[in-house]
Amino acid sequence: MYAARLCTRVSVARPLIQPLASAQPVFAVRTFQTTPQVLDESLEQAAKFIGAGCATVGVAGSGAGIGTVFGSLVEGYARNPSLKTQLFSYCVLGFALSEAMGLFCLMIAFMILFAL
Repeated sequence: MYAARLCTRVSVARPLIQPLASAQPVFAVRTFQTTPQVLDESLEQAAKFIGAGCATVGVAGSGAGIGTVFGSLVEGYARNPSLKTQLFSYCVLGFALSEAMGLFCLMIAFMILFAL
C-alpha cells in the first residue's frame, strides 16, 4: 500500500482562477546526449591505436607457442631419437599454425590502423 502511494502522481495545488486544462506538468524531463555533435579526430585516432595495440597481443602468444613447439621437439628427440623425422614434421606443422595465428593478429592490427 505504501508503494502504491509512492507511484501515484502528487496533486499540485492550483489557484482557483486557473482552469484545470491549462495546467502544466510539475515534473521535469531530463535527457542526456549519447552521441557527440562533432567527432574529435584525436579521440578516433587514440581509439585506433588502442585497438591495434590490443590486436597485437596475439603476436606475443604466437612467439610463446613457437617456443613451446620447438621445446617439445627437443624434449621428444631426447626421449626417443628414432622418431626424429616424425617429430620434426609435427613440429613444422605446429610452427606453421602458431605463426599463422600471429600473422592474423598483425594483419588485424594493420587493418584497424589503416583501413578504418
